[in-house]
Amino acid sequence: MDPKHTAVVLIEYQNDFTSEGGTLHDAVKPVMNSTNMLANTLETVKKARELGATIVHAPITFTDDYHELTPEPYGILKGVVDSKSFRKGSWGSEIVDELQPQPQDIVVEGKRGLDGFASTNLDFVLRSRGITDIALGGFLTNCCVESTMRTGYEKGYNVITLKDCTAALSEEEQRLAVEKNYPMFSRPMDHDEFIAELGGKETTVGSRTGRGYTTDTDRPAPEATA
Repeated sequence: MDPKHTAVVLIEYQNDFTSEGGTLHDAVKPVMNSTNMLANTLETVKKARELGATIVHAPITFTDDYHELTPEPYGILKGVVDSKSFRKGSWGSEIVDELQPQPQDIVVEGKRGLDGFASTNLDFVLRSRGITDIALGGFLTNCCVESTMRTGYEKGYNVITLKDCTAALSEEEQRLAVEKNYPMFSRPMDHDEFIAELGGKETTVGSRTGRGYTTDTDRPAPEATA
């Protein structure tokens, strides 16, 4: 993995998720704590910058009346509206202090939905910089991170998902996304494994073979014991 062609994409590391007092913080706090995702992300960003990788921030923001969305939102976006989250100009919409963008970082604007590519210039920015490998972290594991992962895969990027730099609304959702969905569209790995590979160390973690058309029932049954 060449740092010059690698970007770490940070999805929605904003106060409404990351910080005490954030509108959605209590919902993600248990999994944030179990994965240690904020500290792991800080270490990843620090080491990636030192190695010469590109850091990209992908926050989500809305106007106060959420007129960018359908008049009757449903699902996860209804939760955003009902909780009055990510309103442009509010403290909750700001990127958490510990990860404030540095002059060499890139902040993509216009994210209004789940997929980091869909309503932003993320693809243009990455291709303009010759990026071939993207490492994803952020919120939610099975929502915006997963949506961005799937599109990155479709667009031909080498996608890495940083398992311990993500958080979902429950441990079950976290586990299912990381164990079942991530291997189909990315190379899942912990942040220290990513840093090692970015630094030139060979690793078999996150094998490119990934998960194809297999299920738990495809695995050999354990041998019977007397």
